[in-house]
Amino acid sequence: MDPGATTPDAVELTRRTFEYANTGEFDELMSLFGPESVWDMSRWGLGTYQGPAAIRRFFRDWFGAYETYEILPEEIVDLGEGVVFTVGRQEGRSAGWRAAHIRLRHAAVFVWVDGVALKVATYRDIDEARAAAVGLPARADRRARSATRS
Repeated sequence: MDPGATTPDAVELTRRTFEYANTGEFDELMSLFGPESVWDMSRWGLGTYQGPAAIRRFFRDWFGAYETYEILPEEIVDLGEGVVFTVGRQEGRSAGWRAAHIRLRHAAVFVWVDGVALKVATYRDIDEARAAAVGLPARADRRARSATRS
């Protein structure tokens, strides 16, 4: 983080999402989302959630399906312009009488604006996520330049 900055950088904010998810600190986790924030699980067939209340419900349902749960970041890459690419590994034991050990590797692309996760898109296919993430900073830069010309 820049010593003069008042808002943590995008990588630090992304690390916090992993930390808060692991410790079950939902209030802290939701403090990273605003009313326009979107958590996109559509590539998993699990829908899209907008705003802290909907995102919190999704997390409570997801984490509630496990007796034990941990999500470990394997890779966190700052791509600039608030875009962060991550690869993570989820491990846990499902709840219920048919409990099983679950291990899931996935990727996510975070877009941070002013300390808020504006969009998080999750992917089963890590290469697809990486390709989607790499183009985002350039598109954001083009939009910013276009807006200043108007």
